[in-house]
Amino acid sequence: MRILFTGGGSGGHFYPIVAVAEELNSLAKEKMLLELELFYMSPTPYNPGVLFENGIIYKKNSAGKLRHYFSILNFFDIFKMGWGTLVSLHQVYKLYPDVVFGKGGYASFPVLLAAYILRIPVVVHESDTVPGRVNLWAGKFAKRVAVSYKEAAEYFPANSVAYTGQPIRKDIAMPITSGAREFLKIEENVPVVLVLGGSQGAVKINSVILENLKLLVEKYIIIHQAGKNNIVEVRATSEVVLTNSTHKDRYKVYDYLDALTLRMAAGVSSVVISRAGSTIFEIAGWTVPSIIIPINEKVSRDQHSNAFAYARAGACEVIEENNLTPNILSAEIERLVTNEVEREKMKVAAKAFFKPDAARQVAEEILKIALEHEIEK
Repeated sequence: MRILFTGGGSGGHFYPIVAVAEELNSLAKEKMLLELELFYMSPTPYNPGVLFENGIIYKKNSAGKLRHYFSILNFFDIFKMGWGTLVSLHQVYKLYPDVVFGKGGYASFPVLLAAYILRIPVVVHESDTVPGRVNLWAGKFAKRVAVSYKEAAEYFPANSVAYTGQPIRKDIAMPITSGAREFLKIEENVPVVLVLGGSQGAVKINSVILENLKLLVEKYIIIHQAGKNNIVEVRATSEVVLTNSTHKDRYKVYDYLDALTLRMAAGVSSVVISRAGSTIFEIAGWTVPSIIIPINEKVSRDQHSNAFAYARAGACEVIEENNLTPNILSAEIERLVTNEVEREKMKVAAKAFFKPDAARQVAEEILKIALEHEIEK
């Protein structure tokens, strides 16, 4: 039995695929399915080590990106998309999987189109409140559409859609409290603020944190994921800002937080500051109060909608990027750290929002459809 995964080249697409793969491997052992083969097709492997750890074989293809704004690159990417479709059609035909699981994004289009042409069953998962163009299209012929937000269900056929929540990797879902401060080399009895800018970091959030950093470390420990492209500049700026600070050791900056460090940081955090991508579901799983700062609505409608959907659940506060200033952010951090009643309400709401069995539900549906397809073959 063969399952083919595909999705865009970001952590928000990649890691939910890994979470589903983990559950498929678990189900295969439980049901004694000895011939389960997992493949991932995308222009880049994103994290080859994680693919290897989960027994997922990488297959390279090509894909073009059609941007919402004018760009000369759109012209060239039309040809990339055409070539990517031909390559994907050939590769998918050779593999001939029992199910194709699509996570959305432009990189998934050629594979999903190949599956449609070859009449291979498709399952898609949508992580946002407002679906992307590829998932909207694929949802018309997919056997099953899983959604992370109930608001997204209205965009898909009622007989195929299921509100499952977001698949989260097992190694991320559970925060670690025991020994976390020692591991992170931070003081006891000082509130921790965890700043996450997504897998690529967030320049706007970084700049606001740095602007008020000297005052923030007077009260809090700041664990800051700045992004690989930003780490050199952020580290250099923070050293200048904290030159005369007696609490410079309270600022811990990383380019990227690996699974263990992230779980440790989550385990001791009083507040998490984050963008409004799939990280929202990790924060909900940790049941930590949060301040969500979506990307500007003109750039990303889905992040804006995601943030307010989570806020309506009562699990976070939202600061829109246009309103984000060092003083506003500092005041909101202070309010959440010191207001135990509000923090407790957010924790309860986050727990209710999170669906811990999401990856399992999606994996079970994929396996069911795959078994039906095997019998038909």
